[in-house]
Amino acid sequence: MSLPADTLAVITAAASGRPIFLEELSWPKIGALREQNGGLLLLPLGATEQHGPHLPICTDTLIATSACASASARTGVPVLPPLAYTVSSGHTAKWPGTFSLRHETLIASLREVASWCAATGWRRLLLVNSHFGNDASMRAAVEQIRIEHLGRLQIGARNTYQLTPEIWLAFTADAADLHANKAETDLLLHLAPGLVRRDQLATADDPDRTAGSVFSHPVAQTSLNGVTGFPSRANAADGAALFAKIADALTALVERAKTDAPPLGPEHWTGISQ
Repeated sequence: MSLPADTLAVITAAASGRPIFLEELSWPKIGALREQNGGLLLLPLGATEQHGPHLPICTDTLIATSACASASARTGVPVLPPLAYTVSSGHTAKWPGTFSLRHETLIASLREVASWCAATGWRRLLLVNSHFGNDASMRAAVEQIRIEHLGRLQIGARNTYQLTPEIWLAFTADAADLHANKAETDLLLHLAPGLVRRDQLATADDPDRTAGSVFSHPVAQTSLNGVTGFPSRANAADGAALFAKIADALTALVERAKTDAPPLGPEHWTGISQ
């Protein structure tokens, strides 16, 4: 995903630098980058799914890519092209705009990307996810990748909405089972205001109906319009503040990831097979 020009301008201005997008580079330049920053790559995970009547279907992909771009501009760690088709099946086919992979397809895709990272000499891969529906598959993929590439590729994963307790509170303030809510709308009003249907905001609110639920319900059973939360309360200033917290937290995490190593040395695990 190429970030909109206004989004890239916001990120570049805040970071005082330009992100490194791997897709824009030739292989010799990529080869040189591979030897820097501990051989670390960032992989944004988004989604292509309905986001209510007011937000674009690229919302999660744009948030994940923007967060990675901001961290890249500050740390020099390159960003892979995002995975935009992921697990959105929970939104069902009720509303146009959702295109989903199966859970097993996303797991397989992440394993394939990781295999190519390892085969071409990268040593660290951090998955940066902004879509709730990806979490289970992402964690399953990490479990498989870390054993499959033991000693060759370190793998980690984080959700942008859970980078700190403060960020998580901002996302869930108006809905625990949130979607296209105030926080996500705040972020889009800051990052890509031209993509937000402001004329739909006043009537887009739909409350969280899942309190006390024992079972897990798809969105068609919980929302009238694909929204869970109160986007009418959103504003760009809150989006700027929230994105700054996400960018700062992810940047700090990426800096640590450059040198993070197993607590025990290879003498304890070399030769282990699974």
